[in-house]
Amino acid sequence: MNEVIEQLVTELQDKNPNLTEEKARTWIELLVSDFEASYAKAGYDYQGTAVVEKVIRQWIESYGDNIHEFAGSNPKYAHLLNDPLN
Repeated sequence: MNEVIEQLVTELQDKNPNLTEEKARTWIELLVSDFEASYAKAGYDYQGTAVVEKVIRQWIESYGDNIHEFAGSNPKYAHLLNDPLN
């Protein structure tokens, strides 16, 4: 999964140059964690990293260019991501 995370971080940074590598990594790790937790809570069996990767890539494509704007409106993430971007 680490290799997949690295690829997703790079893709998010390509889509959103406002994010440092550290911020992009934090976003990817949060998105992966939230997706896996939500999927499990819904009662679905774990389908492996391919499903996680596919969903996160879709989110990057759809929301990646302005994902940094989301932190301020969601207190769950704000403390992790709301400090000034480098």
